[in-house]
Amino acid sequence: MRVEIWSDIACPWCYIGKARFEKGLAGFAHRDEVEVVHRSFELDPGRAKGDTEQVIDMLAQKYGRTPEEARSMEANVAANAQAEGLGYRTEGRDHGSTFDIHRLLHLAKARGRQDELLTLAYRANFAEDRSVFDEAVLVELAVEAGLDAEESRAVLADPQAYAAEVRADEQEASELGANAVPFFVFDRRYGISGGQPAEVFAQALEQAWKDRPVTASGGDAAACDADGACEVPGAAGTA
Repeated sequence: MRVEIWSDIACPWCYIGKARFEKGLAGFAHRDEVEVVHRSFELDPGRAKGDTEQVIDMLAQKYGRTPEEARSMEANVAANAQAEGLGYRTEGRDHGSTFDIHRLLHLAKARGRQDELLTLAYRANFAEDRSVFDEAVLVELAVEAGLDAEESRAVLADPQAYAAEVRADEQEASELGANAVPFFVFDRRYGISGGQPAEVFAQALEQAWKDRPVTASGGDAAACDADGACEVPGAAGTA
């Protein structure tokens, strides 16, 4: 069985949703027969390479909030991340174009190291004091994931390397009607959007394995939409 996950490194609910999905998968009896494929989705595709800013500043400007309100929004997301055992820095994180990261993830996919690089990139972006918008950091992460440093540098130096693969993923997301991430597709039978609880993913895996149709549940689950808005269920703000 194949599970495809559309996500973006800049999306906190993709980071949290990955952890929740993996918890659901861990308890699935046929987990060793599940192929997980990560696909590209940019929340800020119009942002130029090198155009970075602090996340707090971006949130305040994007949503017309004060810096204090933006910090409160981040604190809400951090609480959800920490509940899953994930680190989350609410201050000092960068926001920028994720296109190069997605290109490097496609190299990692070709080398069988995609999940390893994605996990490291999420951790660097949300929990560590390392900017994933710095090419030197990306090469460090690639090496940690088991990729060759020179090959990784060559991909980053060539703007066309794996660009078509990223665009193809994004086009497919559009065709599937995915306008928010994370977006999970189980064996091309149905999709689930948002950072659902682990038990929702566990149920979806069971039903997909049995080839039964299922209606996506948990409509209040948080997700980041195509405009980069990341909602927190029950919270006054958006993060």
